[in-house]
Amino acid sequence: MVMHVIERHNLILAAQTGDAAAINRLLVVCQADVRRYARKHCQDSDVDDAIQESLLVISRKVKGLKVAAAFSSWLFTVVKRECRKLSRIMFRYEPLPDELAEQRLLQRPQDDLRIDLAAALESLPAHYLEVILLRDFEELTIAEITAQLGENIGAIKSRLHRARELVREYMLDSE
Repeated sequence: MVMHVIERHNLILAAQTGDAAAINRLLVVCQADVRRYARKHCQDSDVDDAIQESLLVISRKVKGLKVAAAFSSWLFTVVKRECRKLSRIMFRYEPLPDELAEQRLLQRPQDDLRIDLAAALESLPAHYLEVILLRDFEELTIAEITAQLGENIGAIKSRLHRARELVREYMLDSE
């Protein structure tokens, strides 16, 4: 059954308030999307684990999602992150040291880097994108960002750090 966009939006809003029935219904509704996305990004043997872990994360953290419109991109970010986590466990993957990561990125053509950076930014949930654009593109200070968004410094620093990590992961995965 295809759910109408407005109905899905209302379901997300209800889930954000902590409505247990809405959260359960949302998990049922988005399970097909999660499965489809996990099949593209996980090893076949990890798909079911990635789905389960992703749905668990979604059920626990949907209340913290600031904008309901960001749900879809956040959902796919969660699934992709779980797939990567399972892959690292399988292959005992260790993240690249910053110097090596920077060296690998600098070896790529500038046009490829620009395209990948734009794609990485587009993949971010709205609340991460907002902070990274304010800090790294508009060059606002952390204090100016906290004043503009009306949030505390710790939350902004944490969000900025996580946004940069997600962009870094995306850039290194797109090689």
